[in-house]
Amino acid sequence: MSFPRLLSGLSEIASGHDALICDVWGVIHDGARHHPAAAEALSRFRRDHGPVILLTNAPRVPAEVALQCASYGVPPDCYDAIVSSGGAARGELERRSSKGTLPVYYIGPDRDLPMLEGLDVVRTPIGEAEVALAIGLVDDMTETPTDYVDRLAAMRKRKLPMLCANPDLVVHRGPRMLYCAGALARAYEEIGGEVVYYGKPYRPVYDAALTAAADAARAAGRRSPQSPLAVGDGLLTDVKGANGVGLDVLFIADGIHGEEVEPYTVEHMADLFARYGARAEWVARALAWQAGKGEGEG
Repeated sequence: MSFPRLLSGLSEIASGHDALICDVWGVIHDGARHHPAAAEALSRFRRDHGPVILLTNAPRVPAEVALQCASYGVPPDCYDAIVSSGGAARGELERRSSKGTLPVYYIGPDRDLPMLEGLDVVRTPIGEAEVALAIGLVDDMTETPTDYVDRLAAMRKRKLPMLCANPDLVVHRGPRMLYCAGALARAYEEIGGEVVYYGKPYRPVYDAALTAAADAARAAGRRSPQSPLAVGDGLLTDVKGANGVGLDVLFIADGIHGEEVEPYTVEHMADLFARYGARAEWVARALAWQAGKGEGEG
């Protein structure tokens, strides 16, 4: 069994990489506020080494993700571009509606409805829909997938395909752990429903992120990245997705896996990775340029 290396900061490995493909929720913000040390690390990498692409399973188009990040205090100059699962799902809806109005059963909060703006789609009940779109739980502060058992059964009876715009199972919002659309998709698959996923760990969204990195490098007068580094806190999404496309990985331990990361040793990290069928070369508690250093130092 190979063991990962525990890092005190991104500065220890930055020189070996020329692009960052970085997760958002859990790494640079927690759904309530941003992590200043993470933003500084991205800024330092972007200045000295190469482009930074934010790759998120947020069920929103990139412009909406950028606004959300800004509302949490994420500096807009710490990244070059955003690639989102919501953007990929919207592209699929656009394709499906290109030949006529598409009736969609929408599962998610009203705040995410901008994803449908400008598309030839109409929201309908399950009985009239051709496809279901899972953005998330309608009220993720109070609901769980068990609240959707009857709706999922009705969808399965009609053999509706579900487009899952966020493959994540859970996410932190401040100190709370909330369910995401991926949890609904898993429950739907368990009763025999068809699910099409958009986002990590699936290859197309990584191809889009790498293309965005190449475009950003070209715009900055740099060569196309040859050794990108993926950064994330989800073993099933960020890490396995990066493994699937051959990227080096920095795993952020203090994220969605909570107490699973304890004890924080290389031996336990290796065991944890093996349990999930994932692999990361490096591990850090949190994303920072250098542990214990404030912005502009080190």
